[in-house]
Amino acid sequence: MSDGKRAASAPWIRTRLRTAPGAAVALAVLVLVTAFLAAAFPRAVDAYETKGLRHDIRRADAGRSAVEVSRPQPGLELPREQREAGVRTPELKRIGGALGRALPEPLRADMPSVAYGLRTMKPVLATEPWLPRPDTVPPQLSYSAQTGLKKHARLVSGAWPATPAEVTSASRAVQGTVTEETAAALNMKVGSTLELPTAVGGPLTVTITGILAPRDPGGSYWSADPLVRTPSLVPDPASPFPQNYWTGTVLLAEDAGPALLATATEPSLFWRFPPDPSALTGPDGMRLTAVVNSLEGGPGLLKVRAIAGDTAAVLTGLGHIVRDNARMRDAISPVIAVAALGIGSVAAVVLVMTGALIAARRKAELALMRSRGGSLRGIGGRLLAETSVTVLPASALGLLLAVLAVGEGRWWPSALAAAGVGLLVCIALPLRTTLQHIRPTLHGAREDMVSAKPSRRRTVAELTLLVLAVGAVTALRRRGTSGGGTDLLVSGAPVLVALIAALVLVRLYPLPLRLAARPMARLRGAIGFLSLARAGRSSAGGALPLLALLLALATAAFGGSVIAGIGDARDDAALTAVGADARVSGKSERATLPDELVRTVRDLDGVRSAAPLRIEFGVTMPETAAGGGAAGSGPDDSGRDTGPGADTGGGEAAGARATTMVGVDPASYTRLARTTGLPDFPSGLLKATGPSAPLPEGAKSVPERVLPVIASPAVAARLGKEQHAVDTLSGNFKVQVVGTVERVASLASTNFLIVNSASLEERAPTTLLLTGAPDPGKLRAAADGNGEEFVVQLRSEERARYVNTPMQAGAERIYLAAVAAGAGYALLAVLLSLLQTAPERKTLLARLRTMGLTTGQGRRLLAFEATPQALLAAGGGLLTGWATIVLLSPGIDLVPLALAGVAGSDTSPVTLRADLWSLALPAAGVVGLAAAVAGVQAWWASRRGSITELRAGDSR
Repeated sequence: MSDGKRAASAPWIRTRLRTAPGAAVALAVLVLVTAFLAAAFPRAVDAYETKGLRHDIRRADAGRSAVEVSRPQPGLELPREQREAGVRTPELKRIGGALGRALPEPLRADMPSVAYGLRTMKPVLATEPWLPRPDTVPPQLSYSAQTGLKKHARLVSGAWPATPAEVTSASRAVQGTVTEETAAALNMKVGSTLELPTAVGGPLTVTITGILAPRDPGGSYWSADPLVRTPSLVPDPASPFPQNYWTGTVLLAEDAGPALLATATEPSLFWRFPPDPSALTGPDGMRLTAVVNSLEGGPGLLKVRAIAGDTAAVLTGLGHIVRDNARMRDAISPVIAVAALGIGSVAAVVLVMTGALIAARRKAELALMRSRGGSLRGIGGRLLAETSVTVLPASALGLLLAVLAVGEGRWWPSALAAAGVGLLVCIALPLRTTLQHIRPTLHGAREDMVSAKPSRRRTVAELTLLVLAVGAVTALRRRGTSGGGTDLLVSGAPVLVALIAALVLVRLYPLPLRLAARPMARLRGAIGFLSLARAGRSSAGGALPLLALLLALATAAFGGSVIAGIGDARDDAALTAVGADARVSGKSERATLPDELVRTVRDLDGVRSAAPLRIEFGVTMPETAAGGGAAGSGPDDSGRDTGPGADTGGGEAAGARATTMVGVDPASYTRLARTTGLPDFPSGLLKATGPSAPLPEGAKSVPERVLPVIASPAVAARLGKEQHAVDTLSGNFKVQVVGTVERVASLASTNFLIVNSASLEERAPTTLLLTGAPDPGKLRAAADGNGEEFVVQLRSEERARYVNTPMQAGAERIYLAAVAAGAGYALLAVLLSLLQTAPERKTLLARLRTMGLTTGQGRRLLAFEATPQALLAAGGGLLTGWATIVLLSPGIDLVPLALAGVAGSDTSPVTLRADLWSLALPAAGVVGLAAAVAGVQAWWASRRGSITELRAGDSR
């Protein structure tokens, strides 16, 4: 220029973004979504672990979760004034405040619920004549003088207990109060008096001045020691006969503690600190366990004793609660890690595929820059800067959205995950692009999978990866997957299997194309031959799209099978507990159902069938049978039903001596078994004929009668084929095993005998099992209308008991997100693989239309071209998903995800099974999407003129 100044060049980044804004926005959106998922995953895990820990502590019994410091009464060698001062409120308050401040992190106390005081450890026999004596045994009462009574209770009648004068160990009269429940059960009222014997002088008289009602009955103040709130009728352990007596607690005035020092009740000081879990997080679990262990018998206990005295002890069940939570977390973590590693691998492959697509679109541009002297460093630097401008803000925005979406969780794992996504794209795209231009290349021939031979380097690399993956899978299969904890080898099983399948299928893919191309070439039409020829053309990185699809399909299939397995496990547990869709039984084991009730319930709307059962627990086995097969004995059959409670206890000895007898109507029970999915029931073996014919009304069963029975395998192994005499409430007779079944409706026990109820002396059913959908209100009304108390259980209500804990719900949400993300990335992989060759297909259609190709033929051509690759991916995905489930199922137990935390639920292992829909639907979606994209592309190409498309350049 005349002024000597050089012409200013346009900035590269701004020019590129203005030239191709669509590609930049698409890349930014993909990075945003991937960074959001990567950052949200660790926060979601932290969130459900945090909520699970807080939930377990809050839901635990207050007596277990509270941290209690206790100390015996001051020693008798101390002066009386010093002993009394040591149990007064100011001293207790001083020590309580120091203990609360000394609790180590992360343990924090719920200070408004803290209670401390003096209580009796040895109950006192109350001999007042007006107290109730159920079995002529007088009640035994405890006494407690603790702080905070007015704050945690409201006065129902009378007045608050007080200390008009200073109470000392010489005092012989104090005031107290009881709760409404204690007053009602023990006939107490305002003005009632109780006497406690003392060591010296007359008895200590306690006058009841008021009746209280707890403000928060479930709070720690009233629930840590349930007797403070509610009295209990307990059996007398010293009596040779079954006798019960009442036990409860009388609350004394806050400053009345010194009066208890004169009694022989072994008074003890206590400071109770309920934990405050609101500030706890999931990672705090290990620290909290260490802190509790230290308080119970370590340095923490020494600090407690320095404050409360050398004889102080710390009692708490908080450590067990945290350890149970940790066990559930450790059981869930390996399952979650499979989803995380699978989806993470899919996302990484899709991001690399995106870089490959961008590199292919800009190959000519960068080749021109390279031919005009552009250095690899300069080209790579420009690409890095161009990519960073869009990728880094997108990663940061994804991190921000993850933090906003998932409120609780550590920030640094999310930041590392989002940074990893941005770093992968910023490195992969420039590296993938510049490596293609190390050497300037001429415009060469096409690459054809059918005719092209892979290079030696690629062959060696693929064989190395294949050998490593096969070796890892073999080691995993031999070692097993049940070692506990998170194992990268176990979690990477879908990646390993998908890598093996991708490498093998890519090598085998040309063979069927080569075989199919020969007969197609002899046909008159050109569509079939052209579609196979086009299907055989691919880029040198053809294994990458297939690997992404196989990973996505395997992860989605695994996640879908996990979710389906959780639902199936809960359905099976509910069916095992109830026995059918509905169940009517007596509150006691021996209560029978009247015939009128059976008829009324059977005729209700919605009831399809009804099966009456007579269940008798604790039937004693003959001694010869009981001792014959200890190996085959199952759980203890102690007479507990799986409706109110599963029969799960006991050892081998008890199981060998007793079993459960179930009397059934063979016809109705067979229908029930068929409807509920129980094993086929051989009802013909229980026909009531001959010696087992029904007894006349009122007739007695003779011991010589022989009844055919169907037994569980454990009982059948003990009884054998011989006849054995049994004594039951339904009659005395002999039994002979004629068949076996694995399960019986409404029982979880493995010790049972099934007989024809028509052959029993007492036939009245104790349980009625119903199938169908009866109205719960009408069913309960029918059960209550007979004047007796009957229990109605519904399978739907039992199923609703398995409500997810926060940890289970969080894990399930992560798996649902994994399935959705896997499906999304699979569809994206299909789109990317088709978009990479989209210009070639559009140009091909334009050329063929000039030669007479119709629109319909063009659509069929593109659809047939996409079909082989889609079928390969779908078939490989089915195989990979099935192999992954088979490989991991031996070590995966779904009980922690499905049934943990539900009292009385069946906790037998629930193994992972392949779910057909989870395998087939994603694979079918891949095929359907490929066909849809091909059809849309053909339709779009038909709208543009051939001249317009061909003018765009000779795209190869």
